[in-house]
Amino acid sequence: QVQLVESGGGLVQAGGSLRLSCTTSERISNFNQMGWYRQAPGKQRELVASITRRGDTTYAASVKIRFTISKDNTKNTIFLQMNSLNPADTAVYYCATDRTSFKWDYWGQGTQVTVSS
Repeated sequence: QVQLVESGGGLVQAGGSLRLSCTTSERISNFNQMGWYRQAPGKQRELVASITRRGDTTYAASVKIRFTISKDNTKNTIFLQMNSLNPADTAVYYCATDRTSFKWDYWGQGTQVTVSS
């Protein structure tokens, strides 16, 4: 059972920044990839960003340029730097693992991000 603990969410004004962290109980260097999802009220969960074992990244079109995903294998932690936040970014943000099956298999508990206008 992989444990994921997210932190860094909060309330921020539009135009502000937040940095989310997700620390796992296993070596992330062994995982195919890790990612950040978000779910806003009444909407489906969507993939925001992902990072592969070798460091390749992908982003949703709505966050490209504004958000940056990164990782520190020595700390088994991934990050999501979020800049130029706007109210549409308000959601619960979840980190997830794809360890070896090319499917998202473990999820964190989520951290709330609220952007006020």
